Amino acid sequence: MRQYQKGTKEIKNVQKIICNQCGKEISVVNGREAEGVFHVDYRWGYFSGKDGERHSFDLCEECYDALLCGFQIPAEIEG
Repeated sequence: MRQYQKGTKEIKNVQKIICNQCGKEISVVNGREAEGVFHVDYRWGYFSGKDGERHSFDLCEECYDALLCGFQIPAEIEG
């Protein structure tokens, strides 16, 4: 979950990021995350039960790792 500083709608400065899973506050320096964070911003399309909905959330690195551990088929990881 990202919280933005008040200002113009065109410029969004991130003030705070909170992991949607565990509630941990993720460090932000100069409007940018200062540690690992997985950000999702997805708009569901046709043929889904969520047609047209936009889902957005953030996970800290620990919660992201826990999510991956639950996959039946591992994620492809490069590097």
